[in-house]
Amino acid sequence: MPITVHPFAYEVGPLQLTGFGLAVLLAFVVAQHICVKALEERGDPHNASVIPDAVLAAVLGTLVGAKLYYVILTGDPSAFLSRGGFVFWGGFIGAVIACWIVIRRKGGDFVKISDVAGIAIAGGYAVGRTGCWAVGDDYGRPWSGPLAVRFPEGAPPSTAESMARNFGVRFPADVPPTEVIAVHPTQLYETAMGLAMFLILWRLRGHRHAPGWLFGAYCVLAGAERFVVEFFRAKDDRVAAGLTVAQLIALAIAAGGAAWMLAKRRPAQPDVAAA
Repeated sequence: MPITVHPFAYEVGPLQLTGFGLAVLLAFVVAQHICVKALEERGDPHNASVIPDAVLAAVLGTLVGAKLYYVILTGDPSAFLSRGGFVFWGGFIGAVIACWIVIRRKGGDFVKISDVAGIAIAGGYAVGRTGCWAVGDDYGRPWSGPLAVRFPEGAPPSTAESMARNFGVRFPADVPPTEVIAVHPTQLYETAMGLAMFLILWRLRGHRHAPGWLFGAYCVLAGAERFVVEFFRAKDDRVAAGLTVAQLIALAIAAGGAAWMLAKRRPAQPDVAAA
């Protein structure tokens, strides 16, 4: 029997607290804690002091980048003012750019911070994806397996009519348009894979390669994660060889990460001033 999930939302005075908003907030809190802890563990208090400002920049960069990517993808400028339509790769690129600007202005070392940022992003990602589950967003293709889930009030609802209109999913003629369809809970797949990425990167945090190597490892893992999960997502933007736009970007991110790891594979030279 499929699990039916209703949106997690509560009214607190004039404000509405949603599962998505709370998860995203917690994701950035978790990411900041991981970054600071990892940098302090490395004996780098100066870069650790830059993290709060960098995290604030990441929040703004994520929101703007995720929305801008969605607007470009859909060709609908009005979507910039809607509540939905936040795309991870757009947010990732926006956050990297915003963090680079702020870290440079604060006198931090972007490459050294990026080396622990990958761990933080993976941990925050695992937390943040639970918010997509809470509001019924980013779910998967129709499925009747043991973990199948229905989102009658999702964003958008997983009804036959909604999935056909938004994702191009085809249903037999005898399926009523209002029938709520059971789907893959891809949000939970991503939460599990995000946690796995975090554990792998956390274990590698003591690597002896040059600063930045670990961020390359994150890019490889993140690209692989997104490439895999897209096969289960309800999507209508499949382009080359049946791959989605997100999968093509994931391959590019993973390839760039592998190249960066290769460039940083040797230990950094000792600091002459500190020798």
